[in-house]
Formats: sequence, structure tokens, C-alpha cells
Amino acid sequence: MSSTDELPVVRTLGELGAMVERGHSLYVRWSHGPEADRKAAESTDDLTGVPMAGLSANPLDVEPWWEDRPVELWVARRLYDYSHLPREKGPGVRPWVLRGRVEGRGPDNEPLVRDMEPVSWIDEDVIREARSAVADQEGRWGPMRRGDEE
Repeated sequence: MSSTDELPVVRTLGELGAMVERGHSLYVRWSHGPEADRKAAESTDDLTGVPMAGLSANPLDVEPWWEDRPVELWVARRLYDYSHLPREKGPGVRPWVLRGRVEGRGPDNEPLVRDMEPVSWIDEDVIREARSAVADQEGRWGPMRRGDEE
């Protein structure tokens, strides 16, 4: 798609789960969006300022060990783990789904993606659903910045 305005918006966790079940090599990226990322073409390591081999993204594909557990819970956890990024990175940062080719790994072992194909935006309601789904689990869990306030 040529414009981020034309991207569909995923509005429920179930919708995102169904997308993950249908497709492979899907990633979520938290940024100002595909247009801004096309211009940047690569992420930068926050600690050192070193340019990396692609855009930092997190895989949405379900791992085989997850077996027949709910895809929605898998996706909820993947979103929840990085839900601190809009607060940390500033206004306008939001999650979106893409396909791409993994070029390497970043310092947090995250895939660095090139040749991105934007798929959809993820609505804020999906993030709220993800938080709720994680909170409903018996185990204790928090976003990657586990000490930060929401």
C-alpha cells in the first residue's frame, strides 16, 4: 500500500489472532508508522547510537511449543510485553503489523526486518484487550519495563 492512511485497522484481539493464524512471518513494530520507517530504513541501538541491520520488530507467529493454546493469548502477550514503548518513545508511536525479511538480530535478540510490507495498524482497543487478557492469567507478568508505571 502506498499510504498509511490506506492501511486497515485491526480493532480486536480476535481479529489480530485470526490474522496471525492465516499468515506467516508477521511482526509488530512500535513506531511512527510505515512512512516514517521507510525513510529511516533501519533502527538505531538506543544505548550506543549504532545503526542496526534493519527495523526492530517482534514476531507474532505462534511457536510450535504453544500447541493448541489460544492464539489470542499468544498475541496479547506479544503486544503487552512492549506496551511501554508509546510512553517511552513519545507521542505518535503506535503498533502496526508488517511482513518482512529478517536481516539480523538486535541487542535484545529482536528480529531486524528489511523489505517491509505494511499490513495493518493495531487499534488502542486491542492493546487494552491484551492488557486485560494478560491480567486474567494466574501467573505474574508485566511489560518489559516491569518496574515502570502504566
